Amino acid sequence: MAEKSSIQVEQTLRLPRPFALHHGDVLPDPKVAFRLVGPDDAPVIAVLGGISAHRMVADSAGEGWWPEIVGPGLGVDTRQYRVLGIDYLGGYGESSTPQSGGKFPPLSSYDQADALCAIVRHLILKPLHAIVGASYGGMVALCFAERYAELVNHVVILSAADKAQVLSTAWRSVQRQIVREAIARGDGPAGLKLARALAMATYRSAVEFQLRFGGAPTRDGDRFRFPIEDYLFARGDDYVQKYRAESFLVLSESIDLHQMDATKVHTQATLIAVREDQLVPFNDMQALAARLNGPRQLIEINSIFGHDAFLKEGAALTPIIKLALAEQST
Repeated sequence: MAEKSSIQVEQTLRLPRPFALHHGDVLPDPKVAFRLVGPDDAPVIAVLGGISAHRMVADSAGEGWWPEIVGPGLGVDTRQYRVLGIDYLGGYGESSTPQSGGKFPPLSSYDQADALCAIVRHLILKPLHAIVGASYGGMVALCFAERYAELVNHVVILSAADKAQVLSTAWRSVQRQIVREAIARGDGPAGLKLARALAMATYRSAVEFQLRFGGAPTRDGDRFRFPIEDYLFARGDDYVQKYRAESFLVLSESIDLHQMDATKVHTQATLIAVREDQLVPFNDMQALAARLNGPRQLIEINSIFGHDAFLKEGAALTPIIKLALAEQST
């Protein structure tokens, strides 16, 4: 059989002016960047991740953010599907985003869904075969299914619910305040480093941290240094190199503003929950499944990586996602 030719479209789409936002504001200079790549005429799957994700989902140059799941023979098989990735409004990349020290309006996960809809209509695509959304991307996928049911056949949701968990909002609120105070001092990156370090403690599980960092502290002059510290602050340092404090504020807040009406979703849904996820507890995803009004299944996995399981558990998630995408209801 001859190999299918591959096409790639990479654009920044100007959105209609004014671009009215869900919370009543207007987006200045509205634009959204996207990348569509894969076999010509293959079904299209939109792949959306956490607030740090972007339009480069997976590629041979190693720039993709989800190589464990998206690629030849993987959960989202790039030999069978075209993959659509976007730069979130307000986030990392070429879409509308806050400038250093500048103001930016509050964003909803519905606004991201509106931007994705604009891309689908701009490209004159058939209804999306699916949206695979993890974390914040799962929130956006749910909003898209509620608002644009005619444009998507299936949503695969990993570690996301129909509203934010209050305890998770408590943690993120502290992170944002750390960043705000650092920006006010003129050192946003220092605040972002601390916020990311704190966030890592919520992404993972107590079991993983005990296994990896349960050793004794070492004395460092007048203080002791704990094994977990080096890991957390190294992750903060890495994050500052590729993300901006202002974007973090906008999208972290967008997570906590998330609330959609699951009863209005009739699209087929596959929900994947992680028992050890502190940010999106299993009970929240059970409640989401109960409120959905279309064909749905809830799949539970265990992972010491907690909320980060979608980034770390490729071997476990690949067969689940592959089967979900193959089993479309009619």
